[in-house]
Amino acid sequence: MLAGALLPWVLLRPNRLAPGDYLRLPLPWLGLAVLAALLPAVVGRWRRHWVWLPAAAALSLGLWLLGTQTGAALVGQPPFARASAASGVWLYLLGAGIAVYGATLAAPEQRWSGWVWALPVAALLASGTLGSWSVLAEARSEGARWGQELAQHLRLVGTALGLAVGLGAPLAVWAASRPGVAAAVLGAANAIQTLPSLALLGLLIAPLSALATAFPALRAAGVSGIGVAPALTAMTLYALLPVLRNGVVALQGVSPSVLDAARGMGMSNVQRFWRVQLPLALPVWLGGVRQAAVLLVGVAAVAALIGAGGLGTYIFKGLQSAAADLILLGAVPAALLAIGLDAALRWLEGGLGRV
Repeated sequence: MLAGALLPWVLLRPNRLAPGDYLRLPLPWLGLAVLAALLPAVVGRWRRHWVWLPAAAALSLGLWLLGTQTGAALVGQPPFARASAASGVWLYLLGAGIAVYGATLAAPEQRWSGWVWALPVAALLASGTLGSWSVLAEARSEGARWGQELAQHLRLVGTALGLAVGLGAPLAVWAASRPGVAAAVLGAANAIQTLPSLALLGLLIAPLSALATAFPALRAAGVSGIGVAPALTAMTLYALLPVLRNGVVALQGVSPSVLDAARGMGMSNVQRFWRVQLPLALPVWLGGVRQAAVLLVGVAAVAALIGAGGLGTYIFKGLQSAAADLILLGAVPAALLAIGLDAALRWLEGGLGRV
């Protein structure tokens, strides 16, 4: 954090693509950032359980300084000028994020403290303080298109995850009591997982195109060699392995003595599965669903290369035009989406485990 405060803070460019000038923090704000960088270490030595407070304050301060300094840099500039976050911002925020995470480890009973920073950050966004940051300026210029791509990204992830669970759950139940079937199913899913995502998307173009040509009804339904159909197919195949693997392990991990006790109570096989085996296996199984969901967020971004849409559209558009702000416009929401899905499903997984 200290090194980040001393590095350039803002990159001011006359437009999206042109090179620009690096600006450092003015002296008063530099002193404040240095103080915020040192406080977590000082408080951590004095009161370990209170270190979350300066850590969250430092993270919020870094984003506030980003908003104020980008706004100040654009004063008197033309409308198409851009003020981006320079290396100092990213290094400072990385250090602040590590400090927040370390604070939750230092006080496990106060895990809620790891999200205190979200309130001031939400206030900064709502007040428009961060509105001059180039990434948000690009989001405004994209308008409704960005919302459509985000919705498409969510649709791709949700649909592929639903298909993977719908296919993988029955397969896991069938394979859990048959070691030979389990080895064959997991081996096939593992083989698919070893294929790079781009290679799998490319391999699906020819067979799906042939199917669409042979069966006009499929073409009328939107199946083709490019677009959503190969993207969903590849994403579903990628998500099968964690769903299958965790399902088989979870079901096989239920203690035989528990099942024997249920049998002794007069339960049928179906009753034992629904009332005993599945509830006990569900927390571990849900861990596989969580892994699949996070994996799909990344694969959905790559699927933009074959016309499936989603946030990857901005990532690859930015790479083609060397526009870092467009890359961040796709990459930052995708990363936050993956983190949010992981946190939500982890919370659900922990709740089921306690039950």
